[in-house]
Amino acid sequence: MTDGLVLFIAVVFTAVFLLSQTMIIPVFGESRKARKRLKKRLSELEQGTEAESFSSLLREKYLRNLSPWEKSLESLPAMQALSMMIEQAGFTILAYRVALIAVVLSVITSAATFVLTNHMLVTIMATAFAGALPFLVIMKARAKRILLLEEQLPEAIDMMKRALRAGHPFSGSLKLVSEEMSDPVGKEFKTTFADLNYGNDVRRAMLGMLQRIPSVPVMAFVTCVLVQKETGGNLAEILEQISAVIRGRFRLERKIKTLSAEGRLSVWVLAMVPLVLFAVIWITTPDYLPTLIENDIGQKLIVFGLVAAVIGSIWIRKIIRIDV
Repeated sequence: MTDGLVLFIAVVFTAVFLLSQTMIIPVFGESRKARKRLKKRLSELEQGTEAESFSSLLREKYLRNLSPWEKSLESLPAMQALSMMIEQAGFTILAYRVALIAVVLSVITSAATFVLTNHMLVTIMATAFAGALPFLVIMKARAKRILLLEEQLPEAIDMMKRALRAGHPFSGSLKLVSEEMSDPVGKEFKTTFADLNYGNDVRRAMLGMLQRIPSVPVMAFVTCVLVQKETGGNLAEILEQISAVIRGRFRLERKIKTLSAEGRLSVWVLAMVPLVLFAVIWITTPDYLPTLIENDIGQKLIVFGLVAAVIGSIWIRKIIRIDV
């Protein structure tokens, strides 16, 4: 297998993978600026709150059950952030084990790719992909779980509203949601209810929920509860309005997704045309291709195509994601 052909196969794989990752991303969702605003808002809400969160206490108990070297690994700053991401994805695996899996995959893939292709660039690409694969899986599962929770949130808020109007206390409405609704919203409300029972106040319990679920709809729900607890008012009516706003937001998101479907399909067609054309030429007139895959200039053009595919995928991602 020539170096040029190996490079082209790498280009095809990278382009298809990046394009598929771009296309499976919803056309709506929190942008990076929205996530920064959410973190800023969370830090503002946490000011003046001295009580320790239920999740942090659980983490301390969880660390105490580990061996000394495992505890030292899990206590690293990077492991703490990874552990939070794993928890948000709904997994229970230890953070250091995910990092260890990534290292092992990188080593095995690097050795196998170099033996099979004897090409340094392809080996580097394959190694980087293998090392990032566990984190990509976690990030994808995290995004899917948060999106599912956002879809369940209006129904959970309506259930809380009905419970409050029936005379249940706020903690009782949280317990009702945790018992009646499925995961992930049921699990998160159960954790929040346990946080209240553990002794924390409503403010700290709701901030813990927002920390576990970094989402704009959840931030709206938490904010309205905290404002009502501080200023008073009819919480049931406030929850009804919040539920209507979140449902309206989802209707707009689905409308955007429907209207942009043709454009996203056009992206697939435009991106796949060069690859399909190469395959057709390979089958019909293979004598045309050695000039591209065996010549130094042709190989440089293939590398340029790889770089352009990466840039194009990032550009497409920014275009199709609309901040609602």
